[in-house]
Amino acid sequence: MSAIASHLQAVNSAIADACKLAGRTDRPALLAVSKTQSASALREAYAAGQIRFGENYVQEAINKQAELGDLAIEWHFIGPIQSNKTQLIAQHFDWVHSVDRLKIAQRLSSARGATSLPLNICIQVNVSLEASKSGVTSSETLALAETVASLPGLRLRGLMAIPAPTDDVREQRAQFHAVRTLFDQLQATHPELDTLSIGMSQDYPAAIAEGATIVRIGTAIFGARRPHATSTPPSAPAQSMSASESPHLNLAEEQSPT
Repeated sequence: MSAIASHLQAVNSAIADACKLAGRTDRPALLAVSKTQSASALREAYAAGQIRFGENYVQEAINKQAELGDLAIEWHFIGPIQSNKTQLIAQHFDWVHSVDRLKIAQRLSSARGATSLPLNICIQVNVSLEASKSGVTSSETLALAETVASLPGLRLRGLMAIPAPTDDVREQRAQFHAVRTLFDQLQATHPELDTLSIGMSQDYPAAIAEGATIVRIGTAIFGARRPHATSTPPSAPAQSMSASESPHLNLAEEQSPT
């Protein structure tokens, strides 16, 4: 078994354990955060059963897609969105987790067009009100969701959040619970919504306990983060780590930097 396959097995086992502790019979989807990783690393993860990959950098992702066009990958954009990148994002991704303003949603809608499958959208909520993070406030979420849900070419799926980092499980759960409460309010008028993209390596058990349907994990699968470049660097194997290390790691690469 390859290192990446072993890491995936450990991560999926840890997710299953967290679901059991939370009393859940279902389980969230695993989104592999693959930014700065080589196309060959993604191919290796795909061979081990991983089909969902999250990218932060548009051109880097497009380069990987060109190399991996023979694979049925589900591509998720999870980084901050620049207005001048909306057309490329709409054309090259299946999901966008980080819509945080109407202008971006409108541009994605226009670029997606009526001839393509709808672009799956999550609204990013800045639940901890951190100035360094993208996202709408809780009070702005419902109004933006109503508008996004009406835009052609888009399919509103739910909410995404990156709470303030903390080792306090009660605080983790409190922040995720706030997002879940917003989600429940949205579902009251939009019962078709089905996605809570919350939880990363340091806090996924708390996110799972609060109803996460997608968790975003990167280093535990691929090893150390590679330097970012606008073009995909030469393929290289991911650094190895033991299974015991895999569920607990540095989350810098999953925090959606600019």
